[in-house]
Amino acid sequence: MLDIRLIREQTETVRTRLRQRGGDVWTLVDEVLSLDESRRKAETEKQALQSERNRVSKEIGFAKKQGQDTSPIEAEMRTIGDRVDALNKEAADLDARQETLLLSIPNLPHEACPAGASAEENPEVRVWGTKPVLAFAPKDHVVLGTELKMLDFEAGVKISGSAFVVYRGAGARLERALINFLLDLHTTQHGYTEIAPPLLVKPEALVGTGQLPKFEDQLYACERDGLYLLPTAEVPVTNLHREEIVDPAVLPICYAAYTPCFRREAGSAGLGTRGLIRMHQFDKVELVKICLPQDSMEELEKLTANAERVLQLLGLHYRVIELCTGDIGFGSAKTYDIEVWAPGQGTYLEVSSCSNFGDYQSRRMKLRYKDAETKKNLFPHTLNGSGTALARLFVALVETYQQADGSIALPPALQPYFGAAEIRNPS
Repeated sequence: MLDIRLIREQTETVRTRLRQRGGDVWTLVDEVLSLDESRRKAETEKQALQSERNRVSKEIGFAKKQGQDTSPIEAEMRTIGDRVDALNKEAADLDARQETLLLSIPNLPHEACPAGASAEENPEVRVWGTKPVLAFAPKDHVVLGTELKMLDFEAGVKISGSAFVVYRGAGARLERALINFLLDLHTTQHGYTEIAPPLLVKPEALVGTGQLPKFEDQLYACERDGLYLLPTAEVPVTNLHREEIVDPAVLPICYAAYTPCFRREAGSAGLGTRGLIRMHQFDKVELVKICLPQDSMEELEKLTANAERVLQLLGLHYRVIELCTGDIGFGSAKTYDIEVWAPGQGTYLEVSSCSNFGDYQSRRMKLRYKDAETKKNLFPHTLNGSGTALARLFVALVETYQQADGSIALPPALQPYFGAAEIRNPS
């Protein structure tokens, strides 16, 4: 959430940077300022009336001691009291409306975020490795997974509907191997603390990280209990410190968490959504950081490098792009997307989006730290990124390492976790 003082004091700057996102969200600034002015006027009048009421109350007390009739003044005081009550209600209503608007305004793109109107203008930052050249026509993961009895899409549809899958045999084993590989890498080599959070979260947790109210239509709601299935581990993990004042000496806080993720929006039918590309349920290992504001850009580079290391160890060709102002996510100030090459798709697939949210999420969560010098409570910066998303990593892995005979070789880093060097048809 943006600081209302920033909107008041740097209105044109806020408008300009919101315009860079595209659309007309910047027009909400005027509405926020109008509500803010009305709210402040109501608060000012209320304070003046309360001061007057306190002064007159003393006069009434003195007059009663003198035996004077105070009923006219007391009647006037009741009128003042009624007005104060009305102003309290008015101010609370205006404050709630302002809060709703502020929650609907996205974060400001960082000054270093490249300008652009759409994904087509995202600059490529770097490339690792080269596209694998197969000596045969590559199969996609759907064909490979079906032939090797690893993936059962029909069973997923029968049990849950479209955009669900059942992992079987070597497929389930490979998914588990990837999860363990990712968690071990990030916790033993990259310094993250492993978290196993609940899969159901309160609405306020989703508000804190920016999924609500903006993306409510993409969430699975358990209405009877007032809970939601988590769309990403970012939600419960970042909210571990909601409404806390953390010791700056412990920053940066670095967490890694494996969870299934649940999202309603799975995309329309076609090559870009076939098989595991877009699912309503998918596994992910998420990386979360909470750090001092002055360190957040350096921590973003580290977090992105941690996610890249996954693909490097697995020998998968990938590229890193930086999202431009017109493509950056709702709550992010600066984002790198990591896209891995999938030969069977003939395209890159996003497996990680690493973002610096600045103080946007911490303000929403009322997460603070006490500055060592000023002793003031300030807002830390939060970051997160997939380390990585399993479904698309699974796709890129099996399509990259497929062999001419239909088997799948496994990279050395993964073999100890899977317990074999290759996957063959079990029949």
